[in-house]
Amino acid sequence: MHALRKYETLCVVVDVHEALAGSWPAEDGGPTRRQSVSGSALGGAIRQRQPLGVTSREVFGANMLVIDAAGRCFLQGNSLGGPNTIGWVEQIDPITLETLLRSPDLPGGQYWAGGLLAHANGALIVTYSQWCHRLDPVTLEICAARHLPRPRPYNSLVAFPSGHVAMKDFDADGAIPASISVLDPCDLSSVCAEVTLPEASIARLSADVNTLYVVGTHSVFRLLWNPAALTLELDLDWSPRYRTLEGQTYGWDPVIAAGSLWFLDNGEGTERFAGTFRGRGTATAPLHLVRVPLDGAVVTLTEICGLPGGLIANPPIADESRQIVVGYDSGNGVVAGFRFEQDPSVALSLMWRRDFDHGAHMLMWPDDGVVMVGDHRDGIDHAVFLDIETGEELARAETASPLQSVLFPAAGMHADVYLCSHTTLSRVSRIAGIDASHRTTTATATIADTPSPGGHDDTHLG
Repeated sequence: MHALRKYETLCVVVDVHEALAGSWPAEDGGPTRRQSVSGSALGGAIRQRQPLGVTSREVFGANMLVIDAAGRCFLQGNSLGGPNTIGWVEQIDPITLETLLRSPDLPGGQYWAGGLLAHANGALIVTYSQWCHRLDPVTLEICAARHLPRPRPYNSLVAFPSGHVAMKDFDADGAIPASISVLDPCDLSSVCAEVTLPEASIARLSADVNTLYVVGTHSVFRLLWNPAALTLELDLDWSPRYRTLEGQTYGWDPVIAAGSLWFLDNGEGTERFAGTFRGRGTATAPLHLVRVPLDGAVVTLTEICGLPGGLIANPPIADESRQIVVGYDSGNGVVAGFRFEQDPSVALSLMWRRDFDHGAHMLMWPDDGVVMVGDHRDGIDHAVFLDIETGEELARAETASPLQSVLFPAAGMHADVYLCSHTTLSRVSRIAGIDASHRTTTATATIADTPSPGGHDDTHLG
């Protein structure tokens, strides 16, 4: 049991022992970034080949969606480009996607996609660029604001079980070491001294209880949060180096699963995005799925497809029960599934590889063995649902986005998912029950009877 702490909410004082509240309270579902959906009917509907519907709405700068404990859906976004961008949060109708309420413009700074979480104290906390704001979820008015200490963007935030929130700045050039701040979730004041890492970090933070993990530009770091003493300390005995090859570039957001950190390298060059990452990579070394055992064992690198020019901006996904990890190379348009053993010294084995122009975070339904990836095809982004063991395409739906999504999907409460791109918010749902009288179909969805047509090594290995 985590220590309890009292938080001032908007109208009452409550005791909490977990920092997040809601069916999808934060990006990737929470700080371990497992992107895992439980208790949803959508995975089963996909397996049963039930029809899908799509509702889409044009929203420039949409980034992510969270659902709080009251079942309210909040969309976080920002203006695009330039040194003086602003952030915003909308409450949206979960079915029609219509705006119900919008926050005041939130001061930001230099653009970089931010983050939003539904806190157990009842508030929304949003970090965008150089500012952190606490919002009233009923009115979306600003309750507290903090101008963050570094003159650079901060890329989102994670919450510890004590309720405190951690965030990190980053230098897009990878030259300035990153610093981590921990804030009180009520007044957003700093509760401890900043911790500066030995190197820069582009990736977002991940956390498992009171342990914070950071992928630097060459090594991985671990920091220990002590909620009783209000201290954050860098673990000086743990800094595995993953960037060891000529032509290899830095890694992005790590997933914590099966006793390891999992992430993808060759993340340098994302500013070359041109509506898709396909063909935009510059790395000369192949792109790798990186496994970093938490117990200090040797780091392993596994090639996704063995081609130069790889590029990514997001994490892989790991199904612990099946011991399957799915990675991708957005620069070459390849998605691949690998079997892993609990012993990290055993090499990963390729199970399947498919041609999909995927760029975003993923979702999986482990109860049903389904994983959702993207596929930017013929100028439209698609949500594609695969059998995680074989890579077989089970269903796909056009999202109406002309741009490849490189952002965050979210699991809904009505056998549905939400997807964001820089231009479009989409909802893909099972056509049944609640959807029958409300949905507006703006794109098509298909249920696959056979696997997708061949592509690069489009194979299933038994």
